[in-house]
Amino acid sequence: MKALGLLGQVCLPAQVASVPMARQYVRDLLRVAAHAQADDALLLVSELVTNAVRHSDSGRVPGGRVTVAVANHNGTLHIDVIDAGSAGYVPRLCAEVSLDSGGGRGLWLVQELASAWGWHETPAGRVVWFQLAGP
Repeated sequence: MKALGLLGQVCLPAQVASVPMARQYVRDLLRVAAHAQADDALLLVSELVTNAVRHSDSGRVPGGRVTVAVANHNGTLHIDVIDAGSAGYVPRLCAEVSLDSGGGRGLWLVQELASAWGWHETPAGRVVWFQLAGP
């Protein structure tokens, strides 16, 4: 079995302006890796970085950071979004989202598109991750 191969990692300011930067960083990595599900990966990275900025302590403190790590293991793409966590918020699927709602679909998209996903706490904060299996 091959080890998990880190393709790259970037640490960005926990600001909404970092969402397109995270997406571009992952796009550049996946262009080189030629992963079949790059479009899904870009959408899910956008959703998770947005959630990190909006709902974690990273987005609430001056100088807060969000890290995106991208790895490949036997054709399965694994992406971590790492933030400072939040005592008042844990990642969860919204039970009901109205059609005219401006949010609440991010983790639903992750669940629908990813082959696996989850989250865990670390001493430094929280990691929300997803995987996209290769063809």
